[in-house]
Amino acid sequence: MGEFELLARIRAQLPQPGPRVRLGSGDDAAITVPGGATATSVDGLIDGVHFQRRWSTPEQIGAKALATALSDLAAMGAEAGEAYVVLGIPPDLDEDGCLELLGGILGMAQKADTTLAGGDVVRAPALTLAVTVVGHAQSAKELVARSGAQPGDTLVVTGELGGAAAGLLLLESRPEARSSFQPHNSKNDGHAALLARQLEPQPRLKEGLALAAAGATAMIDLSDGLGGDAGHLAAASGVGMRMEANAVPLAAGLDEIATAAGRDPIELAIGGGEDYELLAAIPAGKLDAAAAAVEALGGTELTQIGEVVAGEGVEIRQPDGVLLPATGFDQLG
Repeated sequence: MGEFELLARIRAQLPQPGPRVRLGSGDDAAITVPGGATATSVDGLIDGVHFQRRWSTPEQIGAKALATALSDLAAMGAEAGEAYVVLGIPPDLDEDGCLELLGGILGMAQKADTTLAGGDVVRAPALTLAVTVVGHAQSAKELVARSGAQPGDTLVVTGELGGAAAGLLLLESRPEARSSFQPHNSKNDGHAALLARQLEPQPRLKEGLALAAAGATAMIDLSDGLGGDAGHLAAASGVGMRMEANAVPLAAGLDEIATAAGRDPIELAIGGGEDYELLAAIPAGKLDAAAAAVEALGGTELTQIGEVVAGEGVEIRQPDGVLLPATGFDQLG
């Protein structure tokens, strides 16, 4: 099947566009009438770097590609709007595989109330996805940047950390674990829950909106690890960040997997990445309201892990006073 035939089949499966889209996929460009302020993020994923086809289904790859891009909008406190996907197809991905991948993208788009408004397909030596997402707010003031944290703010995270890194260790060390994992199965538990964090991440869009409305001064999604991403937040805001290692909420099952791999669980949670939770700075007087707003959504909690201070850099201190390295994943490292 050629490029245009594949594009036609893809377009035939697209649902009706969202209210801001006047002209969607099928023309030279999409036409949107957003109003207010927009936040735009671009993400790239490539086989062997951001996912592995040997242990991910095409559906999971498509969903993860969109989810990780939408996580950037969550960190801005933006409402998800439109997505545009460029798919680089390798020789060994057939038509059915392409359509299954599209199904994953559309499934995540439906969950996140996002319109797939356009894109392209090209030939590539490895499966590659370039995803652009656009989020919306009534005004730019409603959006949360990385640069607003102030000394005295409280540092909080959504959910639990380390699950995705533990899931990756499982996939690398125990390939048989993948064969028993059932996608979208609410009965998954134990190791399957860790695999789900790696294979099927979920963007914290509602939580990002709640934190923005509650007065978050700065926010970032934890794609590269708590240590590294906190460093980005501190540098952008021109402040220091001090955290307590024993306050970091750890994913259930992390201890077992990390210990079996000869890794320290807390260091894996801090530096492992791909959790796609949110790290936010909240004025101390607004902490209770922010926690209540997030918990009211169901499914996750807000945990206080430290504070913003004058100075620079990130310190993560253990109960005995020893500092842990504030590391994270470096795309070019």
